[in-house]
Amino acid sequence: MKILFTFPGQGTQYPGMLHQLPAGDETLAQARAVLGDADVERLDTESALHHTRAVQLSLLIAGVAWARELIKRDVTPDMVSGLSIGAFPAAVVAGALGFDDALRLVALRGDLMEQAYPEGYGLTAIMGLSREQVEPLLEPETFIANLNAERQIVIAGRDELMAKVGERALVKGANKVRRLAVSVPSHCALLDAPAQRLNEAFSSVTLMRPRCAYLSGSTARVLWQPERIADDLAFNMARTVHWHDAMAAAEERDVGLSIEMPPGGVLTCLTRQAVVRGEESISLERSGCDVAVHLARQLRARR
Repeated sequence: MKILFTFPGQGTQYPGMLHQLPAGDETLAQARAVLGDADVERLDTESALHHTRAVQLSLLIAGVAWARELIKRDVTPDMVSGLSIGAFPAAVVAGALGFDDALRLVALRGDLMEQAYPEGYGLTAIMGLSREQVEPLLEPETFIANLNAERQIVIAGRDELMAKVGERALVKGANKVRRLAVSVPSHCALLDAPAQRLNEAFSSVTLMRPRCAYLSGSTARVLWQPERIADDLAFNMARTVHWHDAMAAAEERDVGLSIEMPPGGVLTCLTRQAVVRGEESISLERSGCDVAVHLARQLRARR
């Protein structure tokens, strides 16, 4: 059985998250060398996290740092997968994308997304309804963004239009409607133009064949070719997330342990909803490294 590392997307960030990285980790210092001292020191402040660029860089740095810590402890992934911005630390940990390049690309990604929609747009999660039930409720210029679980759908669009959809969803029987801590309308056609500009930036970056399986959160397929991974990274901001299908695909490929990198535990809950055979799924932030190491050793003993 295999080990999967998962990396969360926007909405899981919190102030001070980069001040809780593993002791002795050099990831933050590496980021500081690329981005500049003052920039990195402010990334996880409450004021900075109102901006897409800072959020996405913080998630990249945290994901890579914690994955490196597990690898140091002999917990090596057979597969990686990230939701939205989480695809970038996944690609770094898989060896497909250099960390320095990832920092520059993610900084650009955040800037492009925020410049396109500086305010008034974002994402809203609707719990308790299926895609088929949510789609008829959509307003013009609102979109299905994430298929996180069979009955957890995220929509993208302008705030007031999403609010109208949310009201209809509650009348329809939704358990909960929640505006997410994301300030851009990710994973829909509204970001086609920024995605194309990011894709152009990839022309100056060399990707490698990954050391382990790279599972796309957008297509729910394992990608090995560097050019396909580059396409996935560049355009995932404008493509619907199929996280439920991706986790089902991981189970089909014999994943027995899924470990979610900090921050948060959202993907752990979603992964548990997608699997059938009882795959072990933990949040590293909530369970800790010692538990992850113990479970990985147990898994290896059963191989």
